[in-house]
Amino acid sequence: MDNVKYFLQFIIILILFFIFKILGLKYSTKFSGNLMTILGPMFRSNKIIISNLSKAFPKLSMLEKKILSKKMWFNYGRILAEYMYIKYFRDKEKFSNLITIENQNILEKIKKESKPVIFISGHFNNFELMAMQIDKAGIDLTTIYRPLNNIFLNPIMERIRKKYICKKQIKKGIAGTKELLQNFKNGSSIALMIDQRVTEGVMCDFFGHKARTTTIPAQFVKKFNAKIVPVYIHRFDDNKFKLEFGNIIEFKNDESLDVITLKLNKILEEMILNNPDQWIWTHNRWK
Repeated sequence: MDNVKYFLQFIIILILFFIFKILGLKYSTKFSGNLMTILGPMFRSNKIIISNLSKAFPKLSMLEKKILSKKMWFNYGRILAEYMYIKYFRDKEKFSNLITIENQNILEKIKKESKPVIFISGHFNNFELMAMQIDKAGIDLTTIYRPLNNIFLNPIMERIRKKYICKKQIKKGIAGTKELLQNFKNGSSIALMIDQRVTEGVMCDFFGHKARTTTIPAQFVKKFNAKIVPVYIHRFDDNKFKLEFGNIIEFKNDESLDVITLKLNKILEEMILNNPDQWIWTHNRWK
């Protein structure tokens, strides 16, 4: 039964990709954004969004939460349409000019020193462009991802990511973590999304509530004295993006896994507070 559902989803996505291609970047993102604004509230995950917003912003009224949720769905739709143009963001000058990079010198320093670092961020709008820009800067990069449940759509997404975003894509899981470790030992920097719920990790404060959080960045800090680089991206003027690299963070040797993980969660919180409608609130973060 699931395969039938996934196949129907796959066909719908292919039709949408065809429409996006015809409309062009500007109009396809607006079309997709408006479409998701209509359809998004019908999904089961919309209840998760409202629940998450209630935890993170308890003083928001229900109307304010619905407005924020609506804006998030609009951004979500834009991201979907932009997958059709990922290769142009990578290769075409007129598309790469849509991305402004703040603190480019940090990337140059990392490249010059030739020592791997851990880039940390979350699922912001458009999160795929972060790893792409790091890879384009000439930094040896490995990213970890969670395969889609849809067995028909996942191969397409994996192909897009490996061809245009970052060649070294590792599946989430125990085997993937081991491969991640080996890549880091071989000199490859790591890009990690630290905003999703994990099955293994520590219970860590996140917006005033305990949430199970990955300790992978903290483990690399403790084991290799790895440096952490926060990365943030936000959208402005429809299809323009500002990509910001934070200062390189070096933790003290005596700081525990829990303390390091908490500090990284606080950095993530600050990123979300900058533009709460541009973070994807559909993750069941506090389950």
